[in-house]
Amino acid sequence: MDLQLTGKRALVTGSSSGLGEAIAKALAVEGADVVVHGRDRTRTSAVAEAIRAAGGSAGIAIGDLSTDDGADAVAAAALADGPIDILVNNAGAYPHRGWKDATAADWSQTYEVNVVSAVRMILRVVPRMHEREWGRVIQIGGGLAVQPGADLPHYNATLAARHNLTVSLARQLKGTGITANTVAPGAILVDSVQKFLTDLAPARGWGETWADIERNAIEELVPNDVGRMGRPEEIAAAVLYLSGPLADYVTGTTLRVDGGTVRGVH
Repeated sequence: MDLQLTGKRALVTGSSSGLGEAIAKALAVEGADVVVHGRDRTRTSAVAEAIRAAGGSAGIAIGDLSTDDGADAVAAAALADGPIDILVNNAGAYPHRGWKDATAADWSQTYEVNVVSAVRMILRVVPRMHEREWGRVIQIGGGLAVQPGADLPHYNATLAARHNLTVSLARQLKGTGITANTVAPGAILVDSVQKFLTDLAPARGWGETWADIERNAIEELVPNDVGRMGRPEEIAAAVLYLSGPLADYVTGTTLRVDGGTVRGVH
């Protein structure tokens, strides 16, 4: 299927590794000109170089989106070669703290990184979309926004805010040709998650092979109907669909890609 992304320009925040890297690479394969974003120039450049080596088009934008100056720098680099058609707000963090050890400062910083950073990029990129009367804004959210657990309360709350701002933005963009949607992953197998679960496995008795660790960790921590963690490429596929003209009639919605983790009809 031709997703009609050839020639579109896409900025994927937090794409120097992990899920964002998979999304950036998938967009490039479909013909989009991708701007890879990160805070570390070496890692960010490596992703862009890999995209170019595979025949794709990629530039870079370096900056810390939790600050106005950083967001200005990223926007300037991303827009230097023309307007951005597709903004994927993926950058974020999930420090492993709970109610007993997450301070008010931790809550504020997590909100700054996970929510206000996305707002900064929306305010800087979407006005240029209006000029072209077409655009896509995609937030990477998560099931914990609507089905939170006791752990990571500050992170759960920021996911809920991401989902909420997407719907508000979609209402604001009514009739403009620009859509706003959320992709909500379940537990996704990225390097940091695999390392965390592997380190936790001996104490939990999950086994020694990754196959056993993954199966047992899913059953104990985030049970779903598929029985495994999602892969970054599966999230990227959902982003690809929402990024193109085939999704012109989809806005203000949440596309869950979580193996059935969230038990609900909404």
